[in-house]
Amino acid sequence: MSDEAKKDQKAQAGKGFPFTVVRRIVQVLVLLLFLVPVLVAGWGLFGGMVGGDDAIATPAESFPFYGTLSSSTLFGITLLDPFAVLQTIAASKAFDPAWLLGLLPLLVLYGLIRGRVFCGWVCPVNLLLELVDWLRSKLNIKVEEHVLPRHVKAWVALGVLVLSALLSFPVFEALSPIGFINKGLVFGSLAGGLTLLAILLVELFWGHRVWCRAICPLGGFYEVVGKVGLVNVKIDHDVCIGCNKCKHACLCDPEILDAPVAGEDVIVRAGDCMLCGKCIETCPVHALSITAGRPRA
Repeated sequence: MSDEAKKDQKAQAGKGFPFTVVRRIVQVLVLLLFLVPVLVAGWGLFGGMVGGDDAIATPAESFPFYGTLSSSTLFGITLLDPFAVLQTIAASKAFDPAWLLGLLPLLVLYGLIRGRVFCGWVCPVNLLLELVDWLRSKLNIKVEEHVLPRHVKAWVALGVLVLSALLSFPVFEALSPIGFINKGLVFGSLAGGLTLLAILLVELFWGHRVWCRAICPLGGFYEVVGKVGLVNVKIDHDVCIGCNKCKHACLCDPEILDAPVAGEDVIVRAGDCMLCGKCIETCPVHALSITAGRPRA
């Protein structure tokens, strides 16, 4: 098949899978998942209680799933955020084998898929920042696209672990904007509120995705984990026209698409990719797709 024929075939394939719509549905469902056990148990949201003085069951007794993004239980199996566990180990200078069992399921899951798939499909801050994108476009506010190098967040993650050891408490857990949204809805926690406010102001008036691309230590941790992910964005060089629209749409960092678009690689190999699908949806000739495996460059 000629190059032109392949391009025509791709162009006629339609828009394909609606990544953005499905991703937002998943993000909302994840938030609701943490709220359902609380409501089923008869508790109130935001840490409130309902009813009188009669004892009520804990959510863990009423529902097979209960907890937060930092720590939860599923059918009695403990699930722990790997980065939160590392902070706890650093802060306490101790290690409990039960922590390892708790973090392995999520670490293996995200490691096999893509570390930063958490950022694209689960993190509530990402969902909120996409709303900020929409608001900024409506207000016609222009911001810088590339403010800080994306690898800074990996060093921030390391710094958080060092500070946790020095201060003897999990630093990011106390300041996490993710925790403010997730734990705030469930328990009424205010920790991380100021961090989230600062992120929103920076995002709205200074730079695009400064927090997610370059500062978030959890994103930095998953960037490292994502270097071995088996699910990747693949490019068809015979179809790509080099328009760079995929780069403009990328929520992670446009530079992670440099090598594939330049013809130097067949997949987006950077650990920063969070499989959000924005580049795939934006490509006018449908040269991008999701593939399993990590072929050589």
